[in-house]
Amino acid sequence: MSKSSRRARSGNRPTGNRPSGNRPTGTSPSGNPIANDAERNEPPTAPNPQRPDHASTRAAGTRTGRRERARPVAQKPFFERYRPAIVAVVGVAAIALMGIWAFNSASAAAYTCSVEFEAAPTASPGPDATAEPGYVQEYMGNGHVSPGAEVTYTYCPPASGSHYNAPPRGPIPYRLYGPNDDAIPQGWVHNLEHGALVILYRGQEGDPGLTTETQDAIRTFAEGLPPSPVCGRSTDQFLVAARFDEMATPFAALVWGRILPLQTFDTEAFERFWNTNGEQELTMPERLGCPAPSTTPDASPSPS
Repeated sequence: MSKSSRRARSGNRPTGNRPSGNRPTGTSPSGNPIANDAERNEPPTAPNPQRPDHASTRAAGTRTGRRERARPVAQKPFFERYRPAIVAVVGVAAIALMGIWAFNSASAAAYTCSVEFEAAPTASPGPDATAEPGYVQEYMGNGHVSPGAEVTYTYCPPASGSHYNAPPRGPIPYRLYGPNDDAIPQGWVHNLEHGALVILYRGQEGDPGLTTETQDAIRTFAEGLPPSPVCGRSTDQFLVAARFDEMATPFAALVWGRILPLQTFDTEAFERFWNTNGEQELTMPERLGCPAPSTTPDASPSPS
C-alpha cells in the first residue's frame, strides 16, 4: 500500500482518545485533517444568550437563586454619636462659670465695716489746754492676714486693725490713688503702722472728692507738704491719698490710732493734724529706724 493510501486511511480512522474540549476534526479535499472551524470555513460558534454564565453572574460567597438580605447596622450610643457637640457645650459652660466666678470674686468686697466712725461730743478743754486735732479711735489690733483675706473692721475708716504684710499690697506705695485705683484698707493700714499720713476722700454720688478740682487740690497739697515732723521724710515716704466710701464724712485724715473727719478738703486742718500727731510714739508703732520723740500727744479724745 502506498504512502498516500495509508495516510488517507489513517486520516479517516476515528480516534478513541480525543482530547476533551476539542472539536472533531474533518478532512480537507486534499486529504489533510481540518483542525478547527476556521480551516473548515465555518463561522465560530457564538455563546447562547439564553444560557447565562452562572459562574460569572453568581456573587461570590452567595447561594444561587437566594437574594441577599441587608444586614442591620448597629447604632452607636447617644454619647458617641454626639461626643464633639457635648464636649464643646461642656467646655463653653466651664469657661462661662469661671468667668462668673472671677467677676464675683473681683467685685466682692475684700473688707466689711461694722460701724462708720463718727466722733462723739467731747468736753471742752481747760483754759490752759491746747486742743489737739482729731479723735482717738478704739484700737482694733495689728495682726497680719494673707493677701486676699477678708477683714471685718469695727470702725471705718480704720486707724488700726488687721492688714497685709506683703508689699506692694501692704504696705502700698506712697502716692495719690485715683478714684478707680485699687487701694483697700488692708494695704494702707500697714502704712499707718509705719507712721504714714493717709488722706481719704469719699466717692459717693455728689461727693466733691471725685471732681477734677479736688483731685488737683490733693496733688498740690502733697507736693507742698514739708518733710515729716520727726523723721524728716519726704511725702513719697509717708503720704497716701486714696478713695474710701465707707465713712460718714467726705474727707478724713488718719494716723495710727487717730482720725480727723472733715466735711471739706481743708489743707490747713490736715497739715495741723499731721504736724501734731505724725510720727509720735503712739502713732508710729513700727519706727523703722526713726527715733521716737520726747513727748507724745494726749491719747484722750478731743474736738477738732
